[in-house]
Amino acid sequence: QVQLVESGGGLVQAGGSLRLSCAASGSIFSVNAMAWYRQGEGKQRELVATISRGGTTNYADVEGRFTISRDNAKNTVYLQMNNLKPEDTAVYTCNARIRASSAQNFDNYWGRGTQVTVSS
Repeated sequence: QVQLVESGGGLVQAGGSLRLSCAASGSIFSVNAMAWYRQGEGKQRELVATISRGGTTNYADVEGRFTISRDNAKNTVYLQMNNLKPEDTAVYTCNARIRASSAQNFDNYWGRGTQVTVSS
């Protein structure tokens, strides 16, 4: 069974930094694109950043403060968040396109999320 597990969330003051990690585990054949989403209280979930297997990145309006990266050998994606603002407060969730060892196709997998709270 394939799982995505996030870590690294917490409480930080405005202007501070956090690094989120998301590791894919289980019987995995291949991991394709990976991404981070976030959902603030009372808001819709929004895309934060994506990264292809080859390392091509795309960002929402956080470019310059956030950096997404990945370690393919560890099936792990990271989100380095700098100069955090109170409006960055949200549950951050990892997403990945994964082909399980028993599967013929890639499927969409989601983590459970990690809370990031930025105080002013």
